[in-house]
Amino acid sequence: MVEISDQDLAHAKKRWREERAERPVPNAVRFDSASERVIVDFTNGASFMFPARALEGLELATAAQLAEVELLGETGLHWESLDLDYTVTGLMSGIFGSKTFMEAQSRGGKSRSLAKSAASRANGAKGGRPKKAAKP
Repeated sequence: MVEISDQDLAHAKKRWREERAERPVPNAVRFDSASERVIVDFTNGASFMFPARALEGLELATAAQLAEVELLGETGLHWESLDLDYTVTGLMSGIFGSKTFMEAQSRGGKSRSLAKSAASRANGAKGGRPKKAAKP
C-alpha cells in the first residue's frame, strides 16, 4: 500500500489549483428561449451554445423543462425533471446522444418516404431545380 504524506497531498492540491486556473471552467448555464439554445459560460469569458432540441432526451421537452438546466459541478449539465445528464466536453465534441441517435440524426435528409418521393416527382413535373446562371 502506498502512503501519501500531508506534504505530497498539499503539493498535489497546489498543482491542481494552478492547472485549473490556466484552463476555462464552466461557471454558468442557461436556456435562451428566443433561440431555443443552451448557453454555457466559462470563467475566461467564452461561451458555448447548442440547440437544446438537438440533444437526445430533449427533443420533446417543454420550454419550462429546458429552462431547468443546471451546472453539475464543473463538468456536466443536468435536467432534474428529465433525469438527463450530459458532459460539457462531450457536447463540445458534438456528442448529442447515443450512437443510434447520432446515426439517425446524420441521415436526416437522406431518408426516403412516400411523401418525400411524391414531392420530388411533383417538383420534377414543374421543371425541377432551376439551372445555375452561367459564369461571366
